[in-house]
Parts: sequence; structure tokens; C-alpha cells
Amino acid sequence: MRITKGTITIKKIAGLILLLALAATFLFSGISKLYSFDQFTWNIMDAGVTNMTMASVMARLFIGFELLLGLFLIAHLYLKSFTYPAVIALLVLFTGYLVILITRQGNGGNCGCFGDAWDMTPLEAIIKNVVMIAVTMLLMYIYPVKPYKNAEWIGALAGMASLVVPFIFFPLSQGNMPHKANEPIDLTPLYHSANPDNKPPEQELRKGKHIVAFMSLTCPHCKKAAFLIQVIHRQHPEIPLYMVLNGHPDLLEDFFKETHSDDVPYILFRGADEFASMAGSGVPAIYWINNSVIERKSNYMQMDPKYMKEWLK
Repeated sequence: MRITKGTITIKKIAGLILLLALAATFLFSGISKLYSFDQFTWNIMDAGVTNMTMASVMARLFIGFELLLGLFLIAHLYLKSFTYPAVIALLVLFTGYLVILITRQGNGGNCGCFGDAWDMTPLEAIIKNVVMIAVTMLLMYIYPVKPYKNAEWIGALAGMASLVVPFIFFPLSQGNMPHKANEPIDLTPLYHSANPDNKPPEQELRKGKHIVAFMSLTCPHCKKAAFLIQVIHRQHPEIPLYMVLNGHPDLLEDFFKETHSDDVPYILFRGADEFASMAGSGVPAIYWINNSVIERKSNYMQMDPKYMKEWLK
């Protein structure tokens, strides 16, 4: 069959459209993760990285690499020699993680591929990755563009910009340390509640050291905290974590489906007044309690297992 000039032009146009769509997906993925950075860090921890600092560095590098690939695709930089193979390698890596995620936790919840901007189950994300791999392999044959002039300089600038941006948005700091406190807390309502529907915890939280998280079943920040708590509980079962959940029992199933935290010791506590007498005015309230005295207070971004273990000593 004779290949005409028009056929070549159509292939180039189709290739350009596919390449720009691929680039847009990577850029959207990287940028959306910047706006839900903590969740992405916890997803990396959920994959088996037990050190929060290491996970946060890896999260920055992954986001930067996604931005780099998006920019390299748009600028047509080193497509066949580097960019296309790197795209396939990254998608294969992400797909492997998603398979592990489904095996471990099922197909529920948001995989975090596009942060909080677009919810996607792990199975949907695998299908997306397979399609993107197929598109990339097709582009390797129909759109092998030669490097532009000064590609080295353009690549160096694009590479530095994309890898530095996550560290500028989220500088490495020691801001994940909990706040010291010395406040008594009365946990009597947990064991002697005025509401007959409330059953006391099997654990004695009024004695010894415990990290107790007071959370509402309808609070989005509480759901993020619960997700991180289940990651820490699975990786560090020796840390005495406990959740006090407030809300209607009908909401409990959806809460666990989204946070995967049903293996963490918890109690469902009914009654706003008694709950507030322990938790305070806002949730999530995460207290590091030693013999009914709050010694540390933390938000869900300050729950580093490193500091928990130091406190327990």
C-alpha cells in the first residue's frame, strides 16, 4: 500500500493529540497531588515505607517526576530515548502498587492518583494506567519526533523546575513534632456514659500510655486522620492507638470503607455533650495520654511513628 503525504500528516496530528493528552494527564496528576500532599505521603507509607520522613521525600520526588514527564512530553524532549520508556516504567510501578492495594484492602476508596480532585478506585486507576501504557507504546511507533535544537538546555531547565517545585511547595521541616501539653483529661464518660447505647472500651485508657483520637464519622479531616492511623497501626502494632468515633451507627460502614481503619481498636460513642467534654471543641482531637494526663497534642500531620516511639519510652 502506498503511503501518501496525507496519511503521514494524519498520523502526525493523531500522534500529537495523543501525546498532549498523555502530557496533560501527567501534569494534572502531579499538580493535583500537590494539593493533597499529605494523603499521597500516607499512600506511600501504606505501600510499605515505614519512615514518614522517607515517605515524604519519596512523595516529592514522585510528584516532581510526573511533572517532569509532562513537560518533556509537551516539549518533545528525548521521546524515544528517555521519555516514553520512563512513562511506561512509572505506570508499571504505579500499577504494581495498585494491585498490592487491591489485594490488601479491596477496591474501595480513592487511590489518590489525582489527589482529591478526582476520586478513582484502584481498579479504575489500573485501567487508566493500562490505557496510558498502550497509548505510549503506540506513540513510540507513530510519533518519534527528533530532538529540538538546544534540547539539552531545555531539558535541564524543565527537569530542575519540575523536581524543585514540590520542595518549594512543601519544604522539609520539623513541623511534624507534636505539641507538648500537661492537661488532665477525664475519660470517665467512656466507661460510665449516661447513654445506655454506649459500651465501655475493652481497654483501660485511663491508666498507662495511649494515643487516643477523638473523631466524627462525618468529618473529612477525621477520615484523613483515620487513614493514617490505620497505616501506623498495621506497620507498628506495638503503638497503643485507639479511636473514639462519634456519630450515627449507619455511618460507620462508609467511614471504614473510605479509611480502611476497622482493624484499629475503637469505640462508637453516642452523645455530643459527653463526647465534647473529652475531645474539646474541635475534631480530630488526637491526645497522647499518660495516666489520664494529656502530655502531647497532635494533628494528623504530626503523627510520626518516630516521635510516638520516643514518647512511649
